[in-house]
Amino acid sequence: MAKLALVVAFLLLASLFQPLTAQSGCPGVKKETWPELIGVPAKLAREIIQKENRRLTNVPSVLNGSPVTEDLRCNRVRLFVNVLDFVVQIPQVG
Repeated sequence: MAKLALVVAFLLLASLFQPLTAQSGCPGVKKETWPELIGVPAKLAREIIQKENRRLTNVPSVLNGSPVTEDLRCNRVRLFVNVLDFVVQIPQVG
């Protein structure tokens, strides 16, 4: 019974670290998320992302709540924005 408790505890701890180690699988992309850009105007956020990585050439603004495809594109970072064009979700490669 003690071994089962240890296994469960390990799995719970491992699940906490999964987001920290998850990678998109895109070669050459060092930074994959930009949490610091929440609340920033989309134009400025786009400039910052493209300045940090020139390979990210597709950085569209998408109205928050709009449907999007789930395909992975290594050159794309979607900026989910509100009606005032401010970023409202963490931008990430994909």
